[in-house]
Amino acid sequence: MQARAMIKNVRISPRKARVVANLVRGRNIGEAVAMLRYTTKKASKIIEKLLFSAIANAEQQGRMNIDNLVVENCVVDGGPLIKRFMPRAMGRANRIQHRTSHISVLVAEQRE
Repeated sequence: MQARAMIKNVRISPRKARVVANLVRGRNIGEAVAMLRYTTKKASKIIEKLLFSAIANAEQQGRMNIDNLVVENCVVDGGPLIKRFMPRAMGRANRIQHRTSHISVLVAEQRE
């Protein structure tokens, strides 16, 4: 059995969030939570909260043993760009693109 949680349009660059997502992929939830708690990145708090949501979803289904859960997949995809303009010299303007992310975490029982 599997349980998943998703968050969309998070205001963090996918490139920066993937660094943290690669840390927890394939680990059991105890190790993953410990790694996220002591990682000093903005994405670690977001992914930790999402991981707890996926664990709660697994617990709600009721057919999984919470102690045997593993982070099977953690995917960070790009979301829509927020476009802004920054004034420059001589009346010009440059476009600034703020990137957003769609993050999904999939937890499953450990295969033996």
